[in-house]
Amino acid sequence: MENSRMSLAERELEIPVSEPERQYYFIERARKDLEKMKEAAGRQLTFCVTTFGCQMNARDSEKLVGILEQIGYIEETDEEKADFVIYNTCTVRENANQRVYGRLGQLGHIKKKNPHMMIALCGCMMQEPEVVEKLKKSYRFIDLIFGTHNIYKFAELLATRMESGRMVIDIWKDTDKIVEDLPSERKYPFKSGVNIMFGCNNFCSYCIVPYVRGRERSRDPKAIIREIERLVADGVVEVMLLGQNVNSYGKTLEEPMTFAQLLKEIEKIDGLERIRFMTSHPKDLSDELIEVMGQSKKICRHLHLPVQSGSTRILEKMNRRYTKEHYLELVRKIRAAVPDISLTTDIIVGFPGETEEDFQETLDVVRQVRYDSAFTFIYSKRTGTPAAAMEDQVPADVVKDRFDRLLAEVQRIAGEMCAVHQGSVQTVLVESVNEHDPKLMTGRLSNNLLVHFPGDESLIGKLVEVSLDECRGFYYIGRQICI
Repeated sequence: MENSRMSLAERELEIPVSEPERQYYFIERARKDLEKMKEAAGRQLTFCVTTFGCQMNARDSEKLVGILEQIGYIEETDEEKADFVIYNTCTVRENANQRVYGRLGQLGHIKKKNPHMMIALCGCMMQEPEVVEKLKKSYRFIDLIFGTHNIYKFAELLATRMESGRMVIDIWKDTDKIVEDLPSERKYPFKSGVNIMFGCNNFCSYCIVPYVRGRERSRDPKAIIREIERLVADGVVEVMLLGQNVNSYGKTLEEPMTFAQLLKEIEKIDGLERIRFMTSHPKDLSDELIEVMGQSKKICRHLHLPVQSGSTRILEKMNRRYTKEHYLELVRKIRAAVPDISLTTDIIVGFPGETEEDFQETLDVVRQVRYDSAFTFIYSKRTGTPAAAMEDQVPADVVKDRFDRLLAEVQRIAGEMCAVHQGSVQTVLVESVNEHDPKLMTGRLSNNLLVHFPGDESLIGKLVEVSLDECRGFYYIGRQICI
């Protein structure tokens, strides 16, 4: 008996070296620690994950939620009531950092009243050494700090914090590691994001992302297919393929594979109805990809293609590696291959050195392309990027005037583009009950436009035919057509 107890104890010490087995071991260990904490508290313990930033972060948060639920935490949507608060941070704009510091101050006061409370910070902001130094010095009440490269180690880091009672900090400068098959809890049962790659090699002069997300690394296509097959078996009908630049997928693989080839393999998956992807960099948008989009039955009729500026001179300063003419030629090819495509974009106004003439070039691209919608940004100086040190920063009042003119033009054209579908019948993926009227359902067309129509919750997650009866600028009011 004594011998068998000893061998059990010895086995307990044999922590797996390979992943993801190692993390499942630590999930179990954290679960036991949480049981003791629940006993001491006399109640269930809760968590709240707050996500800042992009869809890559949203997908990472789903992984955090999946791990926390396996450990035994219960989700709580109000962070001020939760026992474990995790901020998954963004650092694309400097004011995002200030928002996090402000909210941390409030959490510090709440933590003093809740002896069971823990606070964790992860994501892009944690990849900045000066941020971590500030947190160590001024926010000693934080329990756990980790970055973008080792998010898969969350269970191990949490178990370490639970057992040591001390602040745990684990930041990696970079990684080539991708760990598959960890738990994940999806926000929607019928659609899901799927990472196909991590990191970025583009180094646009205004962008901090390559410095905090690291170099490009692509997931093995078999692992991607396996994940999507599992999702489909679990009720998913639409996937969003995610990467900082999906068009350069496959370059780091031992057996290189293009993004277009990956799309063709994903299209073969039975039960998958829709494929979306973002973000596409114009410099890597190939003729092969355009051809695959034109032939596909499952790829959605929507392409997000950030232009950032219409001026070739400014594009060069941004290190975007394409010209205005190249971008417009891409648009011509896409529209020829996919006539009903919906094009959306990102545009930065007021980049250092931008003149009125440069700005007029941007307006010219907007008028020629006729985007269905555009995310418009006032240039934000980001410490640590080459653009932040550039001379000729544009005065704020000039930038504001240009931004207002651009927004008016974008909205005018988008309203006209949306209206062209009025009177047609389109396939809609029903996503939710309408926020403002519970008698209406909200669904999304292949081209990403929203439509609201009478229905009930039983339609959520289903693909239905809807007549687009009335265009309301940027969305439709419709009615379901039973076929």
